[in-house]
Amino acid sequence: MTGLRYVYAVCRPFGTPLQSQLSGVAGDPPRALTHHGLVAVVSHVPERDFSEEPLHAHLEDLDWLTETARAHQGVIDALTTVTTPLPLRLGTVFRDDSGVRTMMEAREEDFQRTLDRLEGRVEWGVKVYAESEQQESPRPARKAASGRDYLRQRRMQTRSHEEMWQKAERFSTRLHENLSAFAEDSRLHPPQNPALSKATGRNVLNAAYLVPRANSEEFVELVDRTKGEVPGMRIELTGPWAAYSFAGEAI
Repeated sequence: MTGLRYVYAVCRPFGTPLQSQLSGVAGDPPRALTHHGLVAVVSHVPERDFSEEPLHAHLEDLDWLTETARAHQGVIDALTTVTTPLPLRLGTVFRDDSGVRTMMEAREEDFQRTLDRLEGRVEWGVKVYAESEQQESPRPARKAASGRDYLRQRRMQTRSHEEMWQKAERFSTRLHENLSAFAEDSRLHPPQNPALSKATGRNVLNAAYLVPRANSEEFVELVDRTKGEVPGMRIELTGPWAAYSFAGEAI
């Protein structure tokens, strides 16, 4: 089959085959391309969509981008069940197999070093959301009888919000410290923009944790035990993922 080479990830050779029905970007099944003890997982994609100019235009198309990202992530998820992949950026494309092998050779030391560090480990994501006072209580505010009464109500609302955010900050700080002590490594990411995530509440913790695969069940139990500990705090656990947050410049 002709076409450009779309690269999902670099990993070490793995004995377990990927799912036979797995479909990659543009519907082409992924395959393994071996070079010097490393494997690039690639598939063929049409030049009309993935050469430089059309790819740049497609990246502005939210529907196309969503579909492509879903297919890309599907391959990464499948790889994560059988090996430790280093995911490459969405839209990493080369002219042919030779171009992929040249990239692998140029970055071989970095890939091997990062794979040594991440072997047998996965990433778990933990987010904490603080629900606002309005979301917690459906009761409407009492109408102010005077200007002075209005100012008093505003001061009380401000104080209530400040106390809530302080409580959320203390809870998320303590949770992050406990999870970081259990994990081998952790990363704090910027809080999510609610307009983009569509999640309710204010995101006060957005963190990733590097955990040995063998310890994942214990990590999940540790997170689960904190749910419901503090009213108004919602915890969201995702994973296990390929170790995106810990691959450094290898990705």
